[in-house]
Amino acid sequence: MGKARNYNNNQHSNTQNVQKLSVTSLRELETYKDGKIIELPPFAEGQPFVAKIKRPSMLALVKEGKIPNSLLTSANSIFQNGVGSYDSEDKEALKELFDVIDIICDASLVEPTLQEIKDVGLSLTDEQMMFLFSYTQNGVKALDSFR
Repeated sequence: MGKARNYNNNQHSNTQNVQKLSVTSLRELETYKDGKIIELPPFAEGQPFVAKIKRPSMLALVKEGKIPNSLLTSANSIFQNGVGSYDSEDKEALKELFDVIDIICDASLVEPTLQEIKDVGLSLTDEQMMFLFSYTQNGVKALDSFR
């Protein structure tokens, strides 16, 4: 009986919380799709890197065919267990991990794009790639560990 009472109290509490919320407007949602201006780790000391980035969905990338079938197992493993789950001795697994992270970085960068960065002869640093991956999976709260 005590469990039923707790459930009812929780249900009542959730109803009160919902009543305090308001629906997010479509105009507000539109601003999210454009990305957010964030300072990423620098390319080199004293060279700040500020870019507009967004949080693409890994599942949407799979659906759109941007993550090829050959990388689905790796993408699923990253999605389920995070980057730390990879065996650093397994060269093929690490290559697949890098390929998936590269796809995620490409989908994340709005301005400049990853291709524009490559066109000027630069490559993202490991720290920048991990920063973007963390941001796509956990949002702004994940950036605290990089600052």
